[in-house]
Amino acid sequence: MNTSERSGPGLRERIGASLFSHVAGPTGPENRARIHGAPGPRWFGPERPIRTVHGDASMFIGGLSALLLQSLHPRAMAAVAGHSGFRGDPWGRLQRTSTFLAYTTYGTAEDAQLAVDRVRAVHERIRGTTPTGELYHAADPHLLCWVHCAEVDSFLRAHQRFGAEPLDGAGYDGYIADAARVARALGVPDPPCDRAALAVRLASYRSELRATPQARDAARFVLREPPLPWPARGPYAVLASNAVRLLPPWARSLLGLHTAPYLPDGLVRLSGRGLTGSIRWAMGGSQPPREASTPPR
Repeated sequence: MNTSERSGPGLRERIGASLFSHVAGPTGPENRARIHGAPGPRWFGPERPIRTVHGDASMFIGGLSALLLQSLHPRAMAAVAGHSGFRGDPWGRLQRTSTFLAYTTYGTAEDAQLAVDRVRAVHERIRGTTPTGELYHAADPHLLCWVHCAEVDSFLRAHQRFGAEPLDGAGYDGYIADAARVARALGVPDPPCDRAALAVRLASYRSELRATPQARDAARFVLREPPLPWPARGPYAVLASNAVRLLPPWARSLLGLHTAPYLPDGLVRLSGRGLTGSIRWAMGGSQPPREASTPPR
């Protein structure tokens, strides 16, 4: 075995552990052991598309793109700006979101419901007024549906473009149907269940969307002021460029985002594939515990 072969796994494990700690937080190992190791029925079995999408490195790009798209609803953005602490504790917000996704996607049905109940309790407390005087409530089903649809559309787009194993049309419809189960548990009464319904629902919100000063400020923060050491800013810039290119053109236009306009789309996309491949390699160095073999409910 040569030197590179001996050192490779150590480097892979170090990078993977660093990525995992940023995304999952200090309780990440404990949560991961429970999510994958606790016995009991799951909402989604191992064959379900939601597991394929949410377990892929494309989520790094899809998640950032989702934040940008979600910010275009003024009431949703006001709730985030006023209550989420995304500026003061951006990693904490990411960790809470990733933990929720992990519990609902892979955890036992009981733990998934507990995660949903915690989020619903937080949503119920979040109320306020936008800078222009509009009332908002985070538990409003209309706002919840927007946040859900923007998130699902972004995750789907990212997986179609950068996923290790892209799904066929029926698979992506299945992903949307799986995600709808979580949305209903969160309080969305009639979430879309396939790509056609998702497109119609997203279009129905267009008249409500605009780039408020809060939305533009959030975009500047997540794209240009990431809380990262300088060595990590280069890879993050690749992630950010691809997250922006992933947005629908009308959303990029509203936010005034023109990332690396001198680079052709194909080159930006190639950089995104390289980045997600590197993340996939690093995160693959530490496999989660074997999940208890119990049927979905």
